[in-house]
Amino acid sequence: MGAFLDKPKTEKHNEGGMGNGLGYGLSSMQGWRVEMEDAHSAVIGLPYGLKEWSFFAVFDGHAGAKVSATCAEQLLEHIIANEDFRGKLDVKAATEIQPSLEDVQKGIKTGFLRLDDKMRDMPEVASGEDKSGSTAVCAIVSPVHLFFANCGDSRSVLSRAGCCTFSTTDHKPINPTEKERIQNAGGSVMIQRVNGSLAVSRALGDYEYKNVQGKGPCEQLVSPEPEIFVMDRSQDDEFLILACDGIWDVMTNEELCDFVRSRLKLTSSLEQVCNMVVDTCLYKGSRDNMSIVIVSFPGCPEVSEEAVKKEAELDERIEAKIKEIFENADQVDFDLPYIVHMLTEEDIEGLPPGGGLSAKRSIIESLVDKLLPANKKQDNAMEMNCTS
Repeated sequence: MGAFLDKPKTEKHNEGGMGNGLGYGLSSMQGWRVEMEDAHSAVIGLPYGLKEWSFFAVFDGHAGAKVSATCAEQLLEHIIANEDFRGKLDVKAATEIQPSLEDVQKGIKTGFLRLDDKMRDMPEVASGEDKSGSTAVCAIVSPVHLFFANCGDSRSVLSRAGCCTFSTTDHKPINPTEKERIQNAGGSVMIQRVNGSLAVSRALGDYEYKNVQGKGPCEQLVSPEPEIFVMDRSQDDEFLILACDGIWDVMTNEELCDFVRSRLKLTSSLEQVCNMVVDTCLYKGSRDNMSIVIVSFPGCPEVSEEAVKKEAELDERIEAKIKEIFENADQVDFDLPYIVHMLTEEDIEGLPPGGGLSAKRSIIESLVDKLLPANKKQDNAMEMNCTS
């Protein structure tokens, strides 16, 4: 949803941190959209006796940024502060017992529903001025478990032992169970959207789709209920990723895990890896806001001298290919789109898995700019943000 800019806004917001045996990095970019509607949250160490627990989330807003921003500020508190989540009090020891799996799952759901109900009363929403909504995908990491909660089509994946072993489920109106709920609430699914308009079947906010009389909050056209998954942690866990659909539109689960894994062998900076993902997705053709959080575990791949050497050799091969193209082409063809097209026709060994040539686009642009005749540089600058 939303209009597009003439050229993308490529400035990035980055954060990172460490604690509880975890590292995290995040990156967000407005991209081609007129407004930045994504938001995020990352907290190492939770209150209420859960200092060894951590929380990470990505929120993808639509029709405005109010709901996504509020979710980023308040969802965690609504989850951990409610009695369902916090477990039981050991009266004799005067300490809180760590919440059970059932407590956590029930508490996450309660937190989502309470926040959704509370946001109805925000003045802009109550007046009808703000009609925004937001997806939400979050991960809670305890010392022994991973809890994933998803509402909408943002997604989280887990890389374990070199493979993408888990993914949350996107909530789309065409999914059979989602479509059934929508129809039971008197709605329809047209052009794969709720009533022909909204592309997700679960979200926080979007209250114009939540006013069916006689139906509970989880039975509305659009439901705020999260789908919750629980996994035991493993020493083979490498990293988990949370991202909005601006990332998933152009990368599969396996492609993104493979790409991140390969980049982690080049740098220990999770923020830098997140930036590589966002840039690569932009060059792959994503037209949406983009946000990604990567959380690393002790089993995360480490920087490899061999991988760094191979990447340098790849850059040298790309440079040689570009110079060869320039030598064999007429000057009229000396522009970025032509060079990129010609490179796609080449069998270049060692391109980043999942990223391909798009992952090397910044290097390509730099090399082409150096080699372009002076009279072509202005034309090239105009093409930089219009090719993929």
